[in-house]
Amino acid sequence: MSLIVMKFGGTSVGTIERIKNVAKRVAKKKDEGHDVIVTVSAMAGETDRLINLLKEIDPKYDPREYDMVVSTGEQVSIGLLAQALKSMGYDAISLTGPQIGMITDGAHSKARIVEITGERLRKELAKGKICVVAGFQGIFPETGDITTLGRGGSDTTAVAIAAAMKAKVCEIYTDVDGVYTADPRIVKKAKKLDKISYEEMLELASLGAKVLQSRSVEFGMKYGVDILVLSSLEEKPGTLVTKEDKDMEKVIVSGVTSDKNQAKITITEVPDRPGIAAEIFEELAKQNINVDMIVQNVSTAGKTDISFTVAQTDILRAFDACKIIAKNIGASNVLSDENIAKVSIVGVGMKSHAGVAAAMFKTLAENNINIQMISTSEIKISCVIDEKFSELAVRVLHERFVEEGDHVS
Repeated sequence: MSLIVMKFGGTSVGTIERIKNVAKRVAKKKDEGHDVIVTVSAMAGETDRLINLLKEIDPKYDPREYDMVVSTGEQVSIGLLAQALKSMGYDAISLTGPQIGMITDGAHSKARIVEITGERLRKELAKGKICVVAGFQGIFPETGDITTLGRGGSDTTAVAIAAAMKAKVCEIYTDVDGVYTADPRIVKKAKKLDKISYEEMLELASLGAKVLQSRSVEFGMKYGVDILVLSSLEEKPGTLVTKEDKDMEKVIVSGVTSDKNQAKITITEVPDRPGIAAEIFEELAKQNINVDMIVQNVSTAGKTDISFTVAQTDILRAFDACKIIAKNIGASNVLSDENIAKVSIVGVGMKSHAGVAAAMFKTLAENNINIQMISTSEIKISCVIDEKFSELAVRVLHERFVEEGDHVS
């Protein structure tokens, strides 16, 4: 007998009928003789509904109260799924994040997992029960407050549980049947990948691909948990996220993605002196605002402009913080732009192939798409562009690097 960790997303449990179908798939694993832990998200649309209620009261809501409100969505899902299993004659129990010992830090709305004690899980599994666990949520022990892990946090919950409970594979069931070279809704010729490396998946997830949350991939890579992405709507082969092998290096670009949840802030006429950048970004870090791409212009008359991107959900807090920062450091003004997108290409094969960046920039230029910012790593290249060109950029880059083959010259 082995332990299986299964995770079902919001679409998978979006209706009572789908919850019953999930129960059947879970029951099948139990019938095969496995111990089973299931992690579920809130029903489709429920988290957005709860956030909108909060915004109606105050767009600048308190992150603690946000966690209190949105964490209820997963509790509804686990109770319904556990009851569906019980109605089928299976012994199941629903458990919240705090009940399984999901210990996090105190960063409300984007908490990070510190540890999973798992004591309650082990006790219930020993009794033969199917454990249905709320994704996305934990507890900060210093205050006893409920915390949430950020959007897509149920993926992280599932992989973290698999790591803590020593499961070899974590099965992630979603509304797509695997990881594709691009969003099939944007690119008709997108190809499903049989397998992809942790590193590539981590980049794709952090750059806008919505199949997996990036932190779930981090857990898988750190603890050696293979992640199998499968369809919750039909039984067919999925995509295995695993450690890199030599075959993966033969493909230059494994995926093209875009992220519209981006906003750009520019602080103008910043005094050009040592330590000024640290002063700006330390203050943003204190407020748990994650900064992505950063560009500093060449200094003119002792002044420079600093631009950076943040998640669009953080733009109001980041803008307000930067107004205060600008005043304190003697900068001129703060500008914001929410009409941007980040388009990226990812592939471990980039490590050993020259000319990829030039080919990407040329392809965008040939389609009259202007590049505002650039960021690179060993296996990815990202460009900030005007949001209205994001889907066109994905299509032309996919055609250039995936459909036309591996040459870059």
